[in-house]
Amino acid sequence: MDPARIPVIIGVGQVDDRTEDPLAAPNSLGLMELALREADADAGGGWLPRLDSLAVVDQISFRKIGDLPRKLAACLGASPRICEKTRMASGDSPILLLNEAANRIGAGEIEVAAIVGGEALRTASRRAALATGVGGNAMRDLTTRGAPSYRQRYGLVAPVDVYPLYENAGRAAYGQSLEAGQIESSEIWARFSEIAAQNPGAWIRRPVSAEAIRTASADNRPIAFPYTKFMVANSSVNQGAGFIVTSLARARAAGVPEARLVYPGYGAAAHESDDFLARDSYARSVSMEVSLRRTLALNGLGVDAMDYVELYSCFPCVPKMARRVIGWPVEKPATVFGGLTFGGGPIGNYMSHAVVSMVLALRRSGRHGLLFANGGFATHNHSMVLSREPGAVFPQNFDFQAEAEARRGAIPPLDEGYVGPGVIETYTVLYERDGTPRFGVVVGRNQAGARFLAKILAEDADGIALLSGGAVEPVGRKGVAVAGPDGDAIWQVG
Repeated sequence: MDPARIPVIIGVGQVDDRTEDPLAAPNSLGLMELALREADADAGGGWLPRLDSLAVVDQISFRKIGDLPRKLAACLGASPRICEKTRMASGDSPILLLNEAANRIGAGEIEVAAIVGGEALRTASRRAALATGVGGNAMRDLTTRGAPSYRQRYGLVAPVDVYPLYENAGRAAYGQSLEAGQIESSEIWARFSEIAAQNPGAWIRRPVSAEAIRTASADNRPIAFPYTKFMVANSSVNQGAGFIVTSLARARAAGVPEARLVYPGYGAAAHESDDFLARDSYARSVSMEVSLRRTLALNGLGVDAMDYVELYSCFPCVPKMARRVIGWPVEKPATVFGGLTFGGGPIGNYMSHAVVSMVLALRRSGRHGLLFANGGFATHNHSMVLSREPGAVFPQNFDFQAEAEARRGAIPPLDEGYVGPGVIETYTVLYERDGTPRFGVVVGRNQAGARFLAKILAEDADGIALLSGGAVEPVGRKGVAVAGPDGDAIWQVG
């Protein structure tokens, strides 16, 4: 292979900003600059003015920054020919951008690329509180503009409302009791907390026991059943991370030590429908399966060859599905960074921190690491291998959407006005901040197979208990959707 066409990661950097004064704290742009300067120093310095490509993960904290990539380039003293930003803040973005940078280097289009992202949601919320006396929720703000949609009327607004649909359907499909499902989630998360506690770049650096994670308490309130606060992504952070990629020839010419080089392997991407009610199943994701299995096959590696994995962890259902796809044991850590609860959940840029941690881990020991990224509402999947030696030939076509579509099951029609008998396909319960139920949400199927939504009102104690009590499995239970006084369907247990 031509060293001028072999991509290699030479520098990584990340920053956690804990400045108490929100007016003095850097915004998302500032975090990105700090992270790339750390990556430049890690690579030996002098790389930023040489950038041919600067790719930025979109951010939501400070929407009025303007032309983020160009402003960042100016801050760095760089004049890249390619200066771009992802179309949205999605969790797969860093791996997508890494794969694209590797392709461009392999095609001889560029020599030096930087990928970076950052979120200052903690600072943004504190500044909003200073200005108005009320903090903000940027993720919900992005998804609740205009008149409420059918999904929003039933409380399905932010990712934390939707991912439990996968959790509960998956648990039922795995044949697990509620207790067993919660134990699995909490054991995975406890190992995340242990990794985060040892990682200087993590936001929360203290181990939390599995029992504490799965037990609701004053510090661990229920959010959306069956998830507690310790099981959901922590977006109230100020974090930035980025990395520098160049050709092997350029790295050697600059004197970067071989021991610090980490090579991108092949990647594979596939996605579900953007409409989370237009999914063939909530117990699995064919696009996730294609992304992970294709990545391992393309690199000619089995899961046993992986010294490390990063299985995206916005909510437990994602790594639980992913580990079953590849056969990763529950006893082994599924992260190198610490997960989105403890490592930190900077919206679309978590996987940049995972790349940083994977590179550092491989520099210390091991040969191969698997990165699995997920974004949207369990929508976008992009996997990639990093290795200590070159093996992949770039450019490569990482788009495996056609394969995912060929394997996808039938998608049921949606009947937004349905009332009548049905069966629970999946469900959740949404909670108030004081831990009391706001209402339950049922995704049902009618006798014709169409999908519909219905609520279980908070005052229906028996209905809420059916969904959250664990005495019986709600998935598959029959009931009736009746018209409520506000026009929404109300679920009555059969």
